Amino acid sequence: MAILDGLEETSANGRGATLEDVARVAGVSRATVSRVVRGDVQVRRDKVSKVEEAVRALGYVPNNAARSLASRQTGAVALIVPEHESRVFTDPFFVSAISGVTAGLDASDKQLLLVLSSPEDHARTRRFLRGGHADGLLVVSHHEGDLSVEVLREAAVPVVFIGRPPEGLTASFVDLDNIEGGRLAARHLIERGRRRIAMICGPQDMPAAVDRREGFEKELADAGIEPAWLSFGDFTLASGERETAALLESGIPFDALFASSDLMALGALKKLEGQGVRVPEDVAVIGFDDIASAADDTISLTTVVNPGRRLAELAATLLLDLINGRETEQSVVLRPELAVRSTT
Repeated sequence: MAILDGLEETSANGRGATLEDVARVAGVSRATVSRVVRGDVQVRRDKVSKVEEAVRALGYVPNNAARSLASRQTGAVALIVPEHESRVFTDPFFVSAISGVTAGLDASDKQLLLVLSSPEDHARTRRFLRGGHADGLLVVSHHEGDLSVEVLREAAVPVVFIGRPPEGLTASFVDLDNIEGGRLAARHLIERGRRRIAMICGPQDMPAAVDRREGFEKELADAGIEPAWLSFGDFTLASGERETAALLESGIPFDALFASSDLMALGALKKLEGQGVRVPEDVAVIGFDDIASAADDTISLTTVVNPGRRLAELAATLLLDLINGRETEQSVVLRPELAVRSTT
């Protein structure tokens, strides 16, 4: 009854409940309430119960802004994506990454901040990092030169990369073994009897794209095969279509095509179909990522599985461990798998 009385009085005041309100209703000191809210395990159990009951009855919400001043934490984690908005919201990989980060942060009290940092916005991103707006940083789809080593060090918070960090930057990361992924793709095509194998590589300022190309070329070299053609796209459907058109126009014979992303592979399939090239009878096609549409019955694309959501979730968990000072792995590398479908 005392708690109900307190609730009525606080509500009548027309304001949110304060620590003082909780202390009065629970019959304890303000300091005790503060300790319970902070999770202090040394408060007596009977007092904890009283405070928790008062908190529920009053609908008290801790002032996180005030708490952050005391703890030096912001309550936020930033996901830095050095890409144009147009790509982030059209490439399924980023949907998976954001979903994975959200899942990884779900058990914590951290809010996710999404920071899109195209080349034109680097100055703004640097101001954000130097402003101390986040307790930790996740970086995905990074290019060489996106964020300088100095700026990330100045941020003075833990940093975890989703993908291998750029050269010259030592940081924790979660990644897929993209070199092995490139090898898997080439090996599968060779096992299918293909010998004139072309590749549409990704941007060579991105570690993942460099590693996929390296693995592809190594596997071909081990088999005594030279690539029939190498060209470079930007992981978009349009670039896959463009580079395939250039390959067809070159007149270079090829019986297989490895695209360094599924979107580029889908662009390649569109162009091949438009030119009357049969897949896989004339040309086998393999992608990389295993986006949802790759498994569609009308496409059924053979691809190297890149578990973007899982990578991002692991990265978020790793970042939380670093923020909280827990002993943890500094890097995690997952082995790729191949999803074999009808395009090979």
